[in-house]
Parts: sequence; C-alpha cells; structure tokens
Amino acid sequence: MIKILATDGLDKSAVKTLEEMGNKVDIQSYPVEELKTVLKDYDVLIVRSATKVRVPLIDAIAGSNLKLMIRAGVGIDNIDYEYAESKGIKVMNTPNSSSASVAELVIAHMFSLARFIYIANVTMRKGEWNKNKYTGIELNGKTLGLIGLGKIGSLVAAKAAALGMHVIYNEILGELQGYPYTYVTLDDLLSKSDFISIHVPATEKPIIDESKFEIMKKGAYLINTSRATAISEAGLLKALGDGTLSGAALDVFSEEPLKNQDILNNPKISLTPHIGASTKEAQERIGSEVVEVIKNFFKL
Repeated sequence: MIKILATDGLDKSAVKTLEEMGNKVDIQSYPVEELKTVLKDYDVLIVRSATKVRVPLIDAIAGSNLKLMIRAGVGIDNIDYEYAESKGIKVMNTPNSSSASVAELVIAHMFSLARFIYIANVTMRKGEWNKNKYTGIELNGKTLGLIGLGKIGSLVAAKAAALGMHVIYNEILGELQGYPYTYVTLDDLLSKSDFISIHVPATEKPIIDESKFEIMKKGAYLINTSRATAISEAGLLKALGDGTLSGAALDVFSEEPLKNQDILNNPKISLTPHIGASTKEAQERIGSEVVEVIKNFFKL
C-alpha cells in the first residue's frame, strides 16, 4: 500500500481510482511547518500552487518514506526540485492537463479587456449606465504577441488566429519550426503588439521590467496568466497610469491572496484569483495524469 498526501486537494475520481488500487489517499491540508512532521509517514506528496516545498521542508523529510512529489499542474517552480532530487525524492508534474483551460482564460481576458466586460459588470451593479464610456475594440485584425510558444502559448496562438488576429511570438529557444506565426525579438514584439500574453516559467528577474513597458505600443493590453515574476507590478501600474497601456489582465500575483490595493482598485485591470487551471475538465485531466505518474513510478 502506498500512502499519498494531496495537501492541496485532488479530483475525486483520481482519489477513488487510487484507493481502488489499494492505496491510502489523504486530502487534508497542512501548513508547511506541520508538513515537516506529517510527511515522514507518506510515500507521495501531491501539491498544486498553494503549498511551497522549499529547502527547509525538504531537509526535514529527507531520508523518510517520501519518494515522490507531484506538482498537479504545468510548472514546478513552487518546489525546489533540484534540491529535492539531490535528497533522493523524485519530482514530477502534469504538463498536459491544464493547458487548454489556461489558454481559454487568456482569450476570455482579451475579450473582457477589449469590451470592458470586467469593469462594466462592476459599475452597472453600482447603478451606473456607462454606454458611451465603454466603446471597445475588435480582436479581429489586431496583433497578438506571445512571450513563450510552449503548450499553452501555442494553444492561445491557434485560438487567436481563428479569431482573425495576427500572431507574433518570442521564444527563449529561438524560432520554432512548424508554426505559421512570425518570430520576432522581444523588443519588436513589445513595440508591435496590440495584445501581449505571457507564457514562461518562473524567472528571477522580470522579463518585462519598467524599461520594457516604455517600449510597448501605445494603448496595448497585457495579459499574464503565467508567473507573477514575469512582470514588474510597479512598472505595470506606472504604464497603466501614464497611458502606455490601455488595460491589463492578471491571474497571478507576487502575493496570493492578492492584497496590493493599487492593483485591486485599478479600474484598468481585469482580475481573476489564479484560476487558470480551475475548470472541471482540467481537474479531471490533472487527476488522471497524477494517477498515471504514480502507477508508472511505483510500477503498479
């Protein structure tokens, strides 16, 4: 019997499947300090975004029963994975599960910004009727710049192209073969794009710092459903304030839950609480992929 702790939760069907295989699955949430003790009795730890597995926690459980950590999602930047693996704990993720859901959220935010849906919903509930104020734009014919053309970025590109958008991209790997999109430098992308969407792993320094905001096309829109570290939040607020950007959409933040009042109260920002992967379909796929990872790792 394998003992599994999904401290950030797991899809019910996946829990049922794992238990029917004869394993024990707990879905109780624990703060990190308690995990230092609790985890020693488990073989597998499954986390989503909430739990951060850093060096102190890894040191506390090194040499215990724990053999496998799974990030139920695309990235693994909330786990110090190289250090964990140096201590004999394998780290894996579910890279194929939530890409479609995140891509759809990007498109939803683009429509929301272009047609003022996010703010019109708020002001109407306050009794305001700002029909003349909310003259939007069409996505058709606009240029979408994608920073990163991996699993999620390529799905966003296909959906945007179907809407009649011209898609350009910048990718750390350079120009990619097999895509009908135009590769450009980062500065060219920033200066030419009407909409910019970010799809990169966590970075130590912002890809878009204050100086990069100054390059952006006047009146552009920025969407970040990727990692909060990819942009300078201070630079974003400045760009919105001086009119460089017409609007922004954020699903990820440097502090979660979000407490930054300048972001919360900015009428030019469409906000969602880190829900990129929060669809029924994505959670079912994540659960199925977690089951496969465990089956293959333990050869069940």
